[in-house]
Amino acid sequence: MTVHRVSPAEADALVREQGYAYLDVRSIPEFEAGHPEGAYNIPILHQTAAGMAPNPAFIAEVQSNFDKDAKLVLGCRSGNRSLRAAEMLQAAGFTHVVEQRAGWSGARDAFGQLQEPGWESAGLATATSAQPGRDYESLRSKG
Repeated sequence: MTVHRVSPAEADALVREQGYAYLDVRSIPEFEAGHPEGAYNIPILHQTAAGMAPNPAFIAEVQSNFDKDAKLVLGCRSGNRSLRAAEMLQAAGFTHVVEQRAGWSGARDAFGQLQEPGWESAGLATATSAQPGRDYESLRSKG
């Protein structure tokens, strides 16, 4: 099954107008540095002293916080992790998963040139503090 990919503006409209939840799959420090306003944070990878490491509980943590028919927009830094996370969630039976291409910072080519602006540079609503119950520690504790 192919993941439906949308622009930052389309993702924002899905959240504001169609009841989608924005699930930021970046690491906790990335999320805390800035994220789409109202986003939830469940990392697909954790930042460790040795670099990024897979979150083995990712699927279980999403399942404990969202029904499989929940409307979810997934985002990350540039679109790579969120695309992988969307594929994993679809394989786990989630039926309304959309991936926001270009992520938070924008999609870049092999030379580092910006190909598509991300959420932040598109001028969409951002925050540095999570709404109550939407930070990773709160969401993880539900599992």
